[in-house]
Amino acid sequence: MKLNHEIIEKNTGLLVILIVVSISFATLVEIVPLIYTKEVNQPLPNMKPWTALELEGRDIYIREGCHVCHTQMVRPLRAEVERYGPYSRAAESAWDHPFLWGSKRTGPDLARVGGRYSDDWQREHLINPQSLVPESVMPPFAWLAERDVNPRKVQEKMRLFRDHFGVPYSDADIAAAPDAVQGKTELDAVVAYLQQLGTAMKGQR
Repeated sequence: MKLNHEIIEKNTGLLVILIVVSISFATLVEIVPLIYTKEVNQPLPNMKPWTALELEGRDIYIREGCHVCHTQMVRPLRAEVERYGPYSRAAESAWDHPFLWGSKRTGPDLARVGGRYSDDWQREHLINPQSLVPESVMPPFAWLAERDVNPRKVQEKMRLFRDHFGVPYSDADIAAAPDAVQGKTELDAVVAYLQQLGTAMKGQR
């Protein structure tokens, strides 16, 4: 047995091959069962699809790089749960494409921020973060209040999420989408998106 270990350890090519095989096998054992696990692939029972305005808000949130500083994944650790609320479940993100879990926090996690603050608070915080949180390093996003949501693409996005990702949008939802975002600012859309984060876990949606 000792001789076999020496052969492997002294043969770099063989060692690399065996390491790759070991890691690949371990990865398959971890990941493949998740593909067929209902709790991972099925949304929470009380989850509802994003409204047209919330969907637009999510796109703006991604466009502006908000997900770079704010995760949306509460880890199952006591300190995290006490600060942010119940730890995140995979089922909450069944319709998320792309996922916004993240691993770095410059700002607080937003997985449970929905309903924690008023719409007015969220608007002011986006326009001038330091007016509400003086120690914040978040940049202002005041221009969002000056730009209207573009209603031309929202139906196409909703069809994409329905047809490819299984989000249960009805034909009526899609038909009404342009009117739902007409006259709304990008600030309104981001606030709408933030206000629904985590509410399925609270039983509010």
